[in-house]
Amino acid sequence: MLAGIGVPFTFNARHRQLHKFPTMFSRRTDQLRPASKLSLESLLESASDAVFRLDRNGKIFYASHRAHHVLVAGGDLVGAQLSSFIAPEDWDVVKVGLTEAKESCLMTRVNARLTLQAGTQWFELQITACATEDNQAEFLILARDIEAQHATEERLRHMATHDGLTGLPNRSLLSDRLRMAIAQARRVGVGFSVLALDLDGFKKVNDALGHPVGDALLRVASVRFRDALRNIDTLARVGGDEFVAVLPSAIDVEELQIIARRMISTIQLPFEIDGHLLYVSTSIGAAIYPQHGDNEVKLLAHADTALYRAKETGKSRCVVYDLAKFNLPEHDVSMEAAMYDAVRNGEFRLFYQPILDARSRQIVGFEALMRWMHPELGFISPTQFIPMAEANGLINLLGAWALKAACVQIRHFEQAAGRSLYVSVNVSPRQFRNDQFLHVMDDAMKLSGLDGQQLLLEITEGILMSDPEHAEVLLTAIATRNVRIAIDDFGTGYSSLAYLKRFPIAALKIDRAFIKDLPESIKDAAICNVVLSLASHLNLTTIAEGVENDQQLNFLSKQGCAMIQGFLTGRPLPPDEAILVLKSGVLPGVFAVEGAKVA
Repeated sequence: MLAGIGVPFTFNARHRQLHKFPTMFSRRTDQLRPASKLSLESLLESASDAVFRLDRNGKIFYASHRAHHVLVAGGDLVGAQLSSFIAPEDWDVVKVGLTEAKESCLMTRVNARLTLQAGTQWFELQITACATEDNQAEFLILARDIEAQHATEERLRHMATHDGLTGLPNRSLLSDRLRMAIAQARRVGVGFSVLALDLDGFKKVNDALGHPVGDALLRVASVRFRDALRNIDTLARVGGDEFVAVLPSAIDVEELQIIARRMISTIQLPFEIDGHLLYVSTSIGAAIYPQHGDNEVKLLAHADTALYRAKETGKSRCVVYDLAKFNLPEHDVSMEAAMYDAVRNGEFRLFYQPILDARSRQIVGFEALMRWMHPELGFISPTQFIPMAEANGLINLLGAWALKAACVQIRHFEQAAGRSLYVSVNVSPRQFRNDQFLHVMDDAMKLSGLDGQQLLLEITEGILMSDPEHAEVLLTAIATRNVRIAIDDFGTGYSSLAYLKRFPIAALKIDRAFIKDLPESIKDAAICNVVLSLASHLNLTTIAEGVENDQQLNFLSKQGCAMIQGFLTGRPLPPDEAILVLKSGVLPGVFAVEGAKVA
């Protein structure tokens, strides 16, 4: 019986069909012919790097000269158990191979490490079960050195699952680790956390000093991140300066914040790279299984959402995902597909909301607002499709179309009114970061023949503060074309007075949140007065949004607000209705839409 296998080795009719060893393979050496024996031994020596013959108990009764040289360097292998020369962790694999060879009557191959004089080395073992003349069980094993091949395969496997720059797991291995973490959590009933993190300020290093310095910084940062985590945690690099960590059993928010602070602190230390002393920070978003997602996609998406919230609210901090606070709609794949069809089918339209001079009550311009008219669902809210377009990149195409169409349309409005008008167009964050934005704007003005002063671009405070250097360069280029810049929803974001000095801002749009309770609200009245006074001293135009009654209009007019827009003076209108209003000179009046918000 082969040691460790536990199955008696007897031959039946099927086994008798196996090739039997000739008599010269028998241990009865007195019956062997010297020439045949020499020929056989020569054959076995040349057959492979090492050759063994085992009895049914796994004991070696023949080993080639090469096997002796490789394993014992002058000692004798005969009488020893093969298992004593197999790496313990590989013996089970070899036993399976021996069993399969016996039961299938075919040669089997297994890979295992043999213990050599200088350590372990990988060999391929070709195992054949044989029957002698007296129907006894034997095994013939040909061992071939595959150490170099195995090392190459290991390198290829590592390259396929690890990041080439940092040596960390890549996105593929991260996905595998996440699936394992989910399976383990379901089995033991203990969750885990996912951290999404990136380096604040890394782009500046890359742009200023080049990619070699940036790559060196990433390598050092990855080591610091890794050292700040536990041995059981997984840290992966998923692209650029983006990393993801999987933390088994870490589900307490306080514990996550402690780990995050450790990671933030280690990155805040200076980096000495090629003679440069560099400073960056890290922002972190966290999601917990299963509270924030029960699958890989949701966990990563929600951790990423929390990361962006951390960057928006000051950077160098950790934010844990909170469904109640973030309240993001689930990504609707069917709706996204419908958006692409809508672009091809021309379902997107521009509506125009009148903007009035607060004193003369005359229309001086229009704000272009995008609307989606679905053939089956009707009008779809901009709050539903604009974030989706921003995420999938369609906003660049839609925004370029809207800018050109609005500039052309304002010319038709001027013909109807018989006087000069301006058009206000919203610019999304993704549009603003697009390096083709200036070209799109130039094309729109050239196509329409519009003067720069007749175009007002509305951007948010967040766009300015997310990358001030880029904003300053782009806004300066826009200002040289005499195109005006307005800060939309002023007072609801950063409200930093510094950017009013730094950037070429022409107008402030007072958010409807400060208008709706005028003039009764003392606080709102005070805020509006401060904004209007500030704008007056900085020579900035002011536009109040969401004006819905005469009391609000009279208050703003008296306080010096230049222009107003809202349901009091007109809802967003399709172009033909806007032209009728301009020709008749009669404003649409109040449109009572409860809870409505003009997008």
